Amino acid sequence: MTSSRRMAAAMSALAVVASGLVSAAVIGVAPALADHCDPAEQASQGQQQNNNRQRRNGDQQGQDDQQDQNQDQGQDQGQDQGQNQDQGQNQGQNQDQGQDQNQGQNDQQQNGDQNNQQNDQQNGDQQQGQDQQAPQGGAKLLDPAASPEDAPEDEQTASTFSRRRNNPTRTATPVPTRNNPGGGNASPTASPTGSATNDPDEAACADLGPFPEDFVDIRRVAPQRVNARFNRNGSRGTFVSQCGRNENKHNNPDNFIVAPGVSNGAHHLHDYVGNLSTDAFSTDESLAAAGTTCRLGDRSTYFWPVLRNRKVDANDNDPDGNVGQQLTARAVQLQFRGNASSRVVAMPRFLRIITGDAKAATNGTANAKAAWSCTGFQNRITTDKYPLCPRGSLVLRILDFPSCWDGQNTDSANHRTHVVFPDQNGACPQGTRAIPQLRMTLAYSVPQGPSYALDAFPEQKHNPVTDHADFANVMPDRLMQTVVSCINRGRRC
Repeated sequence: MTSSRRMAAAMSALAVVASGLVSAAVIGVAPALADHCDPAEQASQGQQQNNNRQRRNGDQQGQDDQQDQNQDQGQDQGQDQGQNQDQGQNQGQNQDQGQDQNQGQNDQQQNGDQNNQQNDQQNGDQQQGQDQQAPQGGAKLLDPAASPEDAPEDEQTASTFSRRRNNPTRTATPVPTRNNPGGGNASPTASPTGSATNDPDEAACADLGPFPEDFVDIRRVAPQRVNARFNRNGSRGTFVSQCGRNENKHNNPDNFIVAPGVSNGAHHLHDYVGNLSTDAFSTDESLAAAGTTCRLGDRSTYFWPVLRNRKVDANDNDPDGNVGQQLTARAVQLQFRGNASSRVVAMPRFLRIITGDAKAATNGTANAKAAWSCTGFQNRITTDKYPLCPRGSLVLRILDFPSCWDGQNTDSANHRTHVVFPDQNGACPQGTRAIPQLRMTLAYSVPQGPSYALDAFPEQKHNPVTDHADFANVMPDRLMQTVVSCINRGRRC
């Protein structure tokens, strides 16, 4: 009997150990990469660690104070028992009075906090109303929030977030631009660094980017004038080429302009609209023969890096670190605009133009042209931060292309010198002539908080300053003449 009991006890102990090993193995499974690479999660984890440290320090201090009080009370009891009884009564009265005072102070503090919250809410509502009514400079930007287009079923729009999410979203406190509180024109950090961590899983993407400091609340960005002022010789008209939102999922990591013939030459995924054949091996002949998503026979190709939801575990095995769920733009506007000081001439067919610098985080911002905003706040532009938009407001990417052509070449060695930007007054440099300026405006519904990012080259750490886009003109000559006529006559086509 004794032997049987010992055997049963041993088997029970082995079962407990085995159960512990299984639990440890399950707990030790590393989560998907995207979980670690959500900047909002990084900020929340850092705040939780600080709170835990403060809590532990407070508990230790309380224990020390209690020990000191016990020693003092023991000494007093050894001197006089009657006095201790009186002191005990007095202490009880004092404690009651202290509790009453503390309760009163707490009630006052709670009332004060409620008043402050109400005031902050009223101020925020007033500020948002002022931004939505702010006058817009030059051509009016598209407000995709008013677009009748419906979002795909797998996307969460700004309105559906409020219906589906019952718990408050954990977000990091946005950090304004270091050199410019408005966040509009300050130089970005060339090589941002993440917080140090001892967790090997977190260390795997601690430097992946973006970081909480790469985001800014759009309401902290100072309003500014968006467009140059037109003079009497300027061309005020516009033409919009309607090409869809890439609903057919035309994506690849190629760039036939900058890296022709190289598969995955971009090391990040591009969205394409327009020409249906665009890839690393596109030529003038292949583009001219392909179909298009654009109206009126516009076979031009328009493309840009995709935006991703970093809260979703998707694409976590990407070798270039572009993790998260790909987001399709809620609206895409491809608008050709005039010149502030002159008429425009036709673009040559097969003209290639790029805007922005995909490596601006390491190259510097000389060629950076990123512009970010939110619907309802289009007069607030941030160039080196991802904007944090209020609920119901969509993130905007505004990509202006150079529009002063040298009159001869459809491309150049660096893909920039044949078409340059106008000066600050909107005039083209001597020796160049104004052509219709392409402005891409892309609108997205993104997760609340700092939890979205551009696809980028790995070393660029998904810095928002690296936003860029590409265009090749494959419009029929007759359509291009229509574009020029609309712009020079001041029409909106």
